[in-house]
Amino acid sequence: MGQLDNKTALVTGASTGIGLAIARRFAAEGATVYLTGRRKAELDAAVEQVGGHAIGIQGDVSQLGDLDRLFAEIAERSGRLDIVVANAGVGDFGPLGAITEEEYERTTSVNLKGTVFTVQKALPLLSAGASVVLLSSSAALRGVPGLGVYAATKAAIRSLARTWAAELAELAGRGIRVNALVPGPVVTPGGDQLRAAFPRDDRVTAADEPTAPTPLGRAGSPDEVAATALYLASDQSSFTTGAELFVDGGTTQL
Repeated sequence: MGQLDNKTALVTGASTGIGLAIARRFAAEGATVYLTGRRKAELDAAVEQVGGHAIGIQGDVSQLGDLDRLFAEIAERSGRLDIVVANAGVGDFGPLGAITEEEYERTTSVNLKGTVFTVQKALPLLSAGASVVLLSSSAALRGVPGLGVYAATKAAIRSLARTWAAELAELAGRGIRVNALVPGPVVTPGGDQLRAAFPRDDRVTAADEPTAPTPLGRAGSPDEVAATALYLASDQSSFTTGAELFVDGGTTQL
């Protein structure tokens, strides 16, 4: 018997990395899982990895038309959502003097706009006791040079978790919870691509190096983040809302 038996979940940005690990874990615990991603080939491969409980719907969370299509299909197939994990995110390296309008628009559109409208458009489908998990980042607390716009969007997501937890607590009888999940250095394809953009002198602290900058002396894995996402999605966290859970090897705490 799984912790998410008979639950229906949505994980955005689930083609690779943390999103894929969360989708796999949810499906293994009995949930029907909808996965979204922008690239069809990667999304199809992810659905195959997750298995029979997975349904892939291609789309870009920064495009409201894609979100409308996503939730229309979920409504038709399942009629409800018990779990929403707003994981889709991008990041570009750019010190203040080098930030371009294109990079700014891309990062804010996916990370912030995408999160806002993913959750907004999910509201009519959320069941009583539903769990909403927003993916933030330890970069929002650490002041990493070159990640100003990315970190700002992730700090905003933490703020949204507090606000929405308060707002949704007022929906009489529904008991919807909203929490933020904060990974630290984790080895993922997206993270590797972002770290590759850093100047060579800064790359010695990349998350996939043996001397990764965490008190535990290593980087985390997507599966370790997925384990915490499972806690937030399941009834084990039924009295937890508005919280910020760190999975960062102690990076922001010690």
